[in-house]
Amino acid sequence: MDIAVGSGNPVKRRAVEQATTDASVSAVAVESGVSEQPYGNDETIEGAVNRARRALDSGAYDLGVGIEGGVAAYPSGDGTGDDLYLVMWSAVTDGERVGRGAGPTFLLPDRIADRIRAGEELGPVMDDVLGTDDIAKNEGAAGAFTGGRITRTHALESAVTAALAPFRSELY
Repeated sequence: MDIAVGSGNPVKRRAVEQATTDASVSAVAVESGVSEQPYGNDETIEGAVNRARRALDSGAYDLGVGIEGGVAAYPSGDGTGDDLYLVMWSAVTDGERVGRGAGPTFLLPDRIADRIRAGEELGPVMDDVLGTDDIAKNEGAAGAFTGGRITRTHALESAVTAALAPFRSELY
């Protein structure tokens, strides 16, 4: 099986390779069609679906996979307003069907969430706070928030695995 992942990011390619150990995975840089910092689940899912479709259309592939990270606001539960979370979504398409799946969701610390609300993008904010360079191509915010127990690759692998479910199970 030949799969195209709609990104040049090596973390995203590794996530797809780990979720599909019996496939050949190619990285294809495509546009997400959404903002650099997707806000909300709808925009994040839209970016993942766009990437999956564009990756599939880029060559002779059996499946296209799109992965998109974003931020989403959810009620804090204590009546003080919304908290901001890191969300990650994946989409898989064969040209007819589209499977969607989410990875883990992480509460953003206030000092990071405040900067995102002010218009900054998560990756550069994380690099600034941690003193790192290009965290998105390494352990990711997920790795930083969990002390390395869940890396960005593992988090995205779970999203891809969930999105592949309709292609792997006869229950759909």
